[in-house]
Amino acid sequence: MRIDILTLFPEMFAGPFDTSIIKRARDKGIIDINIFNIRDFSQNKHRTVDDTPYGGGAGMVMQAEPVFKAVEHLRELDDNLGRVIMMCPQGMPFNQELAKEFSREKRLVLLCGHYEGIDERVREKLVTDEISIGDYVLTGGELPAMVVVDAVARMIPGVLGEMASAEADSFYNGILEHPHYTKPRLYEDMEVPEVLLSGHHKKIQQWRRRQSLMRTLERRPELLKNADLTDEDMEVLREVYQLLKGILSKK
Repeated sequence: MRIDILTLFPEMFAGPFDTSIIKRARDKGIIDINIFNIRDFSQNKHRTVDDTPYGGGAGMVMQAEPVFKAVEHLRELDDNLGRVIMMCPQGMPFNQELAKEFSREKRLVLLCGHYEGIDERVREKLVTDEISIGDYVLTGGELPAMVVVDAVARMIPGVLGEMASAEADSFYNGILEHPHYTKPRLYEDMEVPEVLLSGHHKKIQQWRRRQSLMRTLERRPELLKNADLTDEDMEVLREVYQLLKGILSKK
């Protein structure tokens, strides 16, 4: 997959994309990440990319021309531009399903806004998707772009080595992940659950699934509405629900 990122602050991406899983994926050639400075496509000697908003108001607005020129350059490199995704607080909430969907693309272009926003004509003419990573305000679209790249990369075969690692993650199958333990077996009077030491793979799998369902019911019950649940899962949830109901009634 090729990912092109359009930004006013390319230096922000050096650390996150040059370490850990993303770096290994880049070194293997699984992901090709390219950072482009929008200022390089400004048509004036001062390389300005913003101006005051028509109609008045506080702040500055990113101009349309540098962004259009940047996208034209990307299209010259490869006419198949792919999806142009703008990081935007008004966009669709980013989630695991979108990460999976984007991971199936051959090319993505991520556009990072700044200041008070980007000239609306960019949205109307160039953008195919608008994505938000949460209902809060950030300085620009760079951090959201990093989040999107990280989540999408994990879904691409070969990035994690074993796809099972990704499939076990929280949200991959619509529910939260089970608890994890490692050595030592006993730490400050806290023991590892006995079932994990049993070597009985089916029982371990059942325990982990039950723990995932319990955590989801307790912490994020709204996720269960769209989760892929078996009859056995439903029986576990009913049992856990009755247990929690009994505990709450005693308080």
